[in-house]
Amino acid sequence: MDSAVISQLTSQDDHYYARGREVFIRLSLLALMGVSCTLILRPFLNLIVCGIIIAIGIYPAHRLLTAALRGRTILSAVLCSAVLLLAMVVPSVLLASTLVDGIQALAHQVQSGRLNIPPPPPNLDRLPILGPRLVETWTLFSSSLDDVVRRFGPQIQKGIPAALSATAEIGGVLLQFLLAIILAGFLLATSDRSGRFADRIFLRIFGDKGPEFKDLVSSTIRTVTNGILGVAVIQTLCATLGFWLVGLPAPGLWALLFLIAAVLQVGVVVLVPAVIYAFAIFSTKTALIFLIWSIIVGLMDNVLKPILLGRGSKVPMLVIFLGVLGGFIAMNSLIGLFVGAIVLSVGYKLLMAWLDGESQPASVESETTSTS
Repeated sequence: MDSAVISQLTSQDDHYYARGREVFIRLSLLALMGVSCTLILRPFLNLIVCGIIIAIGIYPAHRLLTAALRGRTILSAVLCSAVLLLAMVVPSVLLASTLVDGIQALAHQVQSGRLNIPPPPPNLDRLPILGPRLVETWTLFSSSLDDVVRRFGPQIQKGIPAALSATAEIGGVLLQFLLAIILAGFLLATSDRSGRFADRIFLRIFGDKGPEFKDLVSSTIRTVTNGILGVAVIQTLCATLGFWLVGLPAPGLWALLFLIAAVLQVGVVVLVPAVIYAFAIFSTKTALIFLIWSIIVGLMDNVLKPILLGRGSKVPMLVIFLGVLGGFIAMNSLIGLFVGAIVLSVGYKLLMAWLDGESQPASVESETTSTS
């Protein structure tokens, strides 16, 4: 082979090697920059995602309020944030005062050596399977605190750290939501600029379908907000009204437990012991009224959920519902309710777009065959 050809091939190989090293170095630097930014923002990711979700969820109300205020975007954002902060702070203060009073009363009863627990209702033992065991445990708690401590001492000791950890976690979630509301107010005040930035991201990722997937994410967030959290809040308000009117102790604590259960779609788990407690300490008439009210509250989601969850949804309701539950279980946080629904909805749309794209060549081929 001619030496000139060999020299040319060698120079080409050197060029390719140099080009490969340059590409590798650039990709490594980009990866390093991406990992560094992720590590720096990792403590704030939940807060940022939560703020974006809140801003998207209340954007229609912000737009209407801005129009009513003749285009004063900043004032509208401040008012929306203030309303949300009041909606979070007022129930939290009431709940905190209820918890403090309940803990103080419980501590006083423990120090006195006897818990003020009424005896079990006379008909409780008629319940199948669980009735006799409930009567035995209830009688033990209502008769002798020493026996309870002696019998359930290890379980109580294991449960105290878990209860303290759950209380601290609730406080952390509340603080996160308060900061996220403030961030959402900033995003609403700069909604035009934030919207243009979102448009650029979706166009860069999805190309021509960017606006379609942007609308999908926005509508999914609003659908989940209305259909899951909205129904849970409505149910909690109605249940709390029943707890307060019937006179259950620590209604704020009952309301918190019911809200968490309602978000997880198992609100009846909290209503059943509340009804049993009402039959144990109140008159039969009062307990029956509370039972009827609890049934209404428990069945309320069957009416509200199809209306709110399906309205404005561009994907099947089952997809959103599975995304809500799966996201909560996978991420073990309230943020998972939204992220799971969004990811599963976008994945569903991508799958449908892929199926539509695969079916088009087949139809074209069949038309060609029939023509020939």
